[in-house]
Amino acid sequence: MMRRAGLLACLLAGPVAAQDVRPVPRPVPVDTAPVDPVTQEGGGASVIVLPPDDDTMRPVARGSVAATLSGDAIRPVARPFSRPDLAFGAQTRPIMRAEQNLFAFSPNALARSMRPLSRPVAIETAAKERQIARLRGQICGDPGIQGTVVGRVNGPGACGIEAAVKVRSVAGVTLSPRATIDCRTAAALKTWVTRGVLPAVGNEGGGVSSLRVVAHYACRSRNNRPGARLSEHSFGRAIDIAGIRLRDGSEMTLLTDWDSADDGPQLRQMWRAACGPFGTVLGPESDRFHRDHFHFDTARYRSGSYCR
Repeated sequence: MMRRAGLLACLLAGPVAAQDVRPVPRPVPVDTAPVDPVTQEGGGASVIVLPPDDDTMRPVARGSVAATLSGDAIRPVARPFSRPDLAFGAQTRPIMRAEQNLFAFSPNALARSMRPLSRPVAIETAAKERQIARLRGQICGDPGIQGTVVGRVNGPGACGIEAAVKVRSVAGVTLSPRATIDCRTAAALKTWVTRGVLPAVGNEGGGVSSLRVVAHYACRSRNNRPGARLSEHSFGRAIDIAGIRLRDGSEMTLLTDWDSADDGPQLRQMWRAACGPFGTVLGPESDRFHRDHFHFDTARYRSGSYCR
């Protein structure tokens, strides 16, 4: 009995399944011929009509005429206008009026926009005077090095400077007292202040105000020892710095702060930054003669900078 019921179900299911077989849509070949819409004039606007037999939806190029139509609908399309100031390559792209709001602005927009007020004449005059004074005070061909030209300095024996300058400040930092050196040493000092001193101090105490100079040009032997070779100070190629004064009146000194937790790391950062701009860099750890100051000179060695 069960077998007859199953056979009957199979015979009934066959016709039903056959009725579900429907034709499957197949892709329509894309007509490679360009769309040739007809343009008509009417009512002050352009009307574009697609051929009536073109009822297949196909992708169209963005910005083309066909892109403004949906199927075989007929819609008025605004006239294009040209913007000479929006040229792409050698041709100017026509922009539909619907896009005009992307670029257009009111003729009075500039007249109504907020403008900064003109600077007072007194401020501009003071700025020009400072600029002129800075240019007038520059030496070594660098406005960042301020001072006076000394010229040739004659000294006993081999001592002396061929073209000496008396440096008042470098990179806006005053030298106290002013240092008589040559331009090569002045340029190295400016590089050191810019790359080493100013970044190391930052805004602490209001920033760097001045450098305390304890030696510059002097005809003497190295470390003032009798019979020693002449120091680079004898040729205007060396300068000694003992402290960095800040704008709040405080001072970092190598004698008291080299090993301190507060200023020690900054002084060591300055020492490392000097190795490169200067040929010789000596600090408190080099020997007993330099425990209270930096010695910098522009002597050159084949092996590179000597830093201790």
